[in-house]
Amino acid sequence: MTVIQPLDPGRERILLLTLAGIQFAHILDFMVMMPLGPILVRELAIGTHAFGLLVSAYTFSGAATGLLAATFVDRFERKRLLLGAFALFALATLACGLAPGFASLMLARCAAGAFGGVLGSMVQTMVGDLIPFERRGRASGVIMSAFALSTVAGVPASLALASHFGWRAPFILIAALAAGLLALGWRLLPALRGHLAAAVTSEAERAHPLSAMGAVLRDANHLRALLFVALIMFSGFMVIPYITLYSVANVGIRQDDLYLIYLAGGCATFFTSRLIGRLADRHGKVRTYRLVALCSMAPLLIQTHLPPVPLWLMIILSTLFFVFVPGRMVPAMALVTSAVQPRLRGTFLSLIGATQQLASGAAAFLGGLVIAQDAAGRIVRYDWVGYMAVGATVLAMALAGRIKVRS
Repeated sequence: MTVIQPLDPGRERILLLTLAGIQFAHILDFMVMMPLGPILVRELAIGTHAFGLLVSAYTFSGAATGLLAATFVDRFERKRLLLGAFALFALATLACGLAPGFASLMLARCAAGAFGGVLGSMVQTMVGDLIPFERRGRASGVIMSAFALSTVAGVPASLALASHFGWRAPFILIAALAAGLLALGWRLLPALRGHLAAAVTSEAERAHPLSAMGAVLRDANHLRALLFVALIMFSGFMVIPYITLYSVANVGIRQDDLYLIYLAGGCATFFTSRLIGRLADRHGKVRTYRLVALCSMAPLLIQTHLPPVPLWLMIILSTLFFVFVPGRMVPAMALVTSAVQPRLRGTFLSLIGATQQLASGAAAFLGGLVIAQDAAGRIVRYDWVGYMAVGATVLAMALAGRIKVRS
């Protein structure tokens, strides 16, 4: 069994901030596509369905590599595997910035997703190995604050770069940032090998790369956790990729004002994600998840039904959306990370990562099929997407209590 390394508070904070930096880079790479939606639709001369496919390509590719990683991830030292994937992610993101058109951008997004999709599960695996259960909610809050930071600083900066230098500039910036974080991670992250002795328990497991995945998938508790995560991602990513398109086309928000929405939402989430993590440690992961998920239903419905409103009101409503909808993942990941035995944690969380990517990609693709633009350029049937998202949320809330904590 993996022994959690004792860490003093200062060392623990440094490690979590380093992992959060890696999380920030690959989340920003995915997030930046959504506010760039109106620019890409115009510059590449594509429709909403093609844009939905462009968003989904990243996640579908990440799901495929997550499944592949599940066959070997627990056979390698954690740090080298994480930083190797991060280096390849940086190169793929640079290729996005150098892509000459839609087809090449699609290929580059697939490559970025292939490596970026593995990073999230590897970061969570290291959190599970390093941080004991009683502090894992707070740790998840720190890691999830990377989402907030990407919306506070990354997305507005990317929009400003795109406005002045074209849509390729944000990807080049992310690639440069990843290169710097790669050097930092190599210096600060510890090598984690404790899982290696326990991961292989028989000659049969040595002979069959799929054995660890089979062990995970034969466990009903793991299957419930996988379905739980899929429902959360589905409920969020039916809505999230099309917020900017709907805001510009239907709500009447100017393209130049979109950064204010992300700035306000990210600032709020930066604080609330850590607060939610502390509440999860204090009051229980399941109870906190259900409360945040319940609060997320109203923003999901409001965001998908908005008529033209003033910018100040849009900022308030979208901030509530950013606080509660992504905020659900803080207690959810603290719960899911603890639902597996340590020797299978890497395999399990690779499957969780693949499930997240597949579910979010499928949700974004389905959302793109449901919504459409009318002759006036307005987005229609976005309200249908909101109802579907709330339905998935209700199912996830019911399932949360059936996941057992094991480590």
